[in-house]
Amino acid sequence: MKAIVYENFCTAPQLMTVPDPTPEAHGVVVQVKATGVCRSDWHGWMGHDPDIHLPHVPGHEFAGVIAAVGKDVRRFRVGDRVTVPFVSGCGACPECYSGNHQVCGAQTQPGFTHWGSFAELVALHNADVNLVTLPEHMDYATAASLGCRFVTSFRAVVDQGKVSAGQWVAVHGCGGVGLSAIMIANAIGANVIAVDIGEDKLALARSLGAVATINASEVDNVAEAIREISRGGAHVSLDALGHPVTCVNSINSLRRLGKHIQVGLLLAEHATPAIPMARVIGHELEIIGSHGMQAHRYDAMLAMIMSGKLQPEKLLGRTITLAESIEALMTMDRATTAGVTVVTAF
Repeated sequence: MKAIVYENFCTAPQLMTVPDPTPEAHGVVVQVKATGVCRSDWHGWMGHDPDIHLPHVPGHEFAGVIAAVGKDVRRFRVGDRVTVPFVSGCGACPECYSGNHQVCGAQTQPGFTHWGSFAELVALHNADVNLVTLPEHMDYATAASLGCRFVTSFRAVVDQGKVSAGQWVAVHGCGGVGLSAIMIANAIGANVIAVDIGEDKLALARSLGAVATINASEVDNVAEAIREISRGGAHVSLDALGHPVTCVNSINSLRRLGKHIQVGLLLAEHATPAIPMARVIGHELEIIGSHGMQAHRYDAMLAMIMSGKLQPEKLLGRTITLAESIEALMTMDRATTAGVTVVTAF
């Protein structure tokens, strides 16, 4: 099969021909029809993820058709249209038994713990636990865009943030995660304030339902601006970028008893932001992590998509070829294109 492979961190990946994967007894092999290019893939390529062993094929948000099935798989067949959460649970630990596959201690992650979806084929583990059947009329590019950013935002807003109608929600960073969160919070009935430094991204945020936008490069104090707009602060605030500045701004923008949801990865030199802990204690704020979403929670999200309440296809930006994903990956940290970039030609 064709695949994008990097043999060293921070060096240009190559389009190569490598052996086709075979399914484990509990797994499947999926023919990839579309795969997103995500900032997490860039972090992996930079060497920020200890699970990656070289040589490596990146890619973790994708959709496709099952090409081969392991002998112990019961729920899926060759030809099924599927997607998968970027965190796959083992199905046998206490966390998985409680339904929290997204924090499984033995989790696998395509594109991190094993080769991913920047390829014609990708192997997946524990298929009966982790695969999600795609709605018949959902196209592959839209389905691929769900795989990391949209589902992560859905869990962050709905399950972790428990956002309700009428609340103020601040979203720091209007990339794929942030824009997804804006759409989801707006669909629930929240009042969303979007923060970014790109006017094109803020314009897209407004089109997706943000009632106010803040260009962080044009104000002296982002948190103060949010507190003024919301008349006291956000009930829920998400750092969708993953940077010490956006993390601290998010916490400082909260009203008393508010919730900060950390969605964006804080890695390498950004791993230990200076949390304003006096404010956290004095205002009884909650700081909550959000890490993907379980396969069994997709039904609620897909129901909102099929009803038209959520329209993730609006988040799609560029569609590119597998070969073009090399440049897209290497420049992810400075990409200015609004929306999600998806590989659709292999």
